[in-house]
Amino acid sequence: MDLRSRLADIDARISDAARSAGRDPATITRIVVTKFHPVELVQDLAALGVTDVGENRQQELSAKRADYAGPALRWHFIGQAQTNKAKAVRRDADAVHSLDRARLADALHGARAEGDESVLDVLIQVNLTDDPGRGGVQPAGVEELAEHVAASCPSLRLRGVMAVAPLDEDPAAAFARLADHAARLRRVVPDADWISAGMTGDFAEAIAAGATHLRIGSAITGPRPLHG
Repeated sequence: MDLRSRLADIDARISDAARSAGRDPATITRIVVTKFHPVELVQDLAALGVTDVGENRQQELSAKRADYAGPALRWHFIGQAQTNKAKAVRRDADAVHSLDRARLADALHGARAEGDESVLDVLIQVNLTDDPGRGGVQPAGVEELAEHVAASCPSLRLRGVMAVAPLDEDPAAAFARLADHAARLRRVVPDADWISAGMTGDFAEAIAAGATHLRIGSAITGPRPLHG
């Protein structure tokens, strides 16, 4: 299939999953992850009506945003963020899905340019595995991090939670836990109602658990190019 057909196929599957879960497909945002693909693909996606794209690496995000020429897009940073890249991430991302520590929140808040009154959307990434080396805050730390952002980082707008389902677990069970963590977060920030969850292989389970933002890559873009 070509790009248009792959996009239409995924959108039809998202709509079917939403209706099966008793949800309106219009309440779900499909983010196309363009990792390792050239900016020309981003422009092709925009021409097909895509409004949200995601990148895993700061350098790639910054390069593509600088080179992109097309309709306005919302750029989502979904990879692990280093504090020394906070200024570039702040400049080039419209939403950061991978906030997992107070130090990163402070760095993103502090990276706002002088005179810039903009607010950066952020999501707390939750680690759903038993491996502390995986990205994300441990579930027990969600409220504490949310309270820090709300109290100390006024240029960050906390929108919700993000997670990746563990490979060795039923994604439905993992996303059910994430929905519980999202509810705990809303006790701190009541309007933080985004749930970024679900990729190509598990977005139906994510939708059933209440996901509002899906991160879909190669099922839409096609195989990733070889990279160094």
